[in-house]
Amino acid sequence: MKVARRLSWVVAAIPMLWACDNYEMPPVIPQTGAQLTDPVGGSSLVLVKEDAETSVISFTVSAADFGTTGEITNTLQMDLPGANFASPVNLGESKSNIIEVNVAELNEAVLAKGLPAEAAANVEFRVRSSINLPLSPIFGETTTLSVTPFDATTTFPVMYVPGDYQGWDPSNEMTVLYAENFDNKFKGFVHIIGGSREFKVNETNSWDINYGDDGADGTLERDGANLKVTADGTYELNVDLAAKTYTIGPVRRWGIVGDATAGGWDTDTPMNVFDKTTNQLKITTDLKAGAFKFRANNNWDFNYGGSNGELNAGGDNIAISEAGNYTITLYFGPEGVATYTLTKN
Repeated sequence: MKVARRLSWVVAAIPMLWACDNYEMPPVIPQTGAQLTDPVGGSSLVLVKEDAETSVISFTVSAADFGTTGEITNTLQMDLPGANFASPVNLGESKSNIIEVNVAELNEAVLAKGLPAEAAANVEFRVRSSINLPLSPIFGETTTLSVTPFDATTTFPVMYVPGDYQGWDPSNEMTVLYAENFDNKFKGFVHIIGGSREFKVNETNSWDINYGDDGADGTLERDGANLKVTADGTYELNVDLAAKTYTIGPVRRWGIVGDATAGGWDTDTPMNVFDKTTNQLKITTDLKAGAFKFRANNNWDFNYGGSNGELNAGGDNIAISEAGNYTITLYFGPEGVATYTLTKN
């Protein structure tokens, strides 16, 4: 009886095996990713700074084929060679075969990947295609192009501010004012700490064309009397070179404040050392574990915080994870740039 049952089971299984052997799998629909056809692999792109914000590069791609109809969107992606597009940058997208990429944005993306300015380097591109159907995106083959990014650092016209605070040195390229709009109107912060507090403004990094104020009335005269402030601190200085006028803002005395500092969150610890070489305010002090910010005049109207060396007005507290003796610097540059360094001694 047991043998009969086993034979019956085998006989019953044969039709099942025969049916499996004849089962038809659904057809595999071939898919083809879009390819970059212009510029082609090996081409060179030299990015030009002039009009970069409004200029575009047109990348031409072939048609992606999902094996079905639908609306396809192509996205141009970029990454470094060998990165396998682990962190691709999406440069632009289009529903046509032309993807326009802004020159300034491409330049910024290449520099952000760590490639040097003004030097040709290989960059990999690919096309990511998606369709308005529940199907996964498909990717075209990688195309390698040589890209030369431009230096994105803006070079503003400057006026030099020699004075007793920095050794009466007109060649100091750090103690300057900037014409951020290229309109002969210069502005910047001047840290006047110590000495006679006298200074002048110069058109060049020499004494050839310098200005002072003979009548202390806010107008500038060539080779005029030294300008002067009455107290140590940081001043915003504005010079209209065309009109030969200037203004000096109210004094700001910068310090650090926070539970990591000696004064807590109530009292600023002054940054009363000026480094004329780097145009930075400095302080070396003991800090506790906690946090601090930069503040002027014991007033929260003027405070900066941030992280990783970058500061923003009203920014986040700067964390101190370990108590110790630290050297801290504060720097103000053009276009509202503010940075700091924090070094444990």
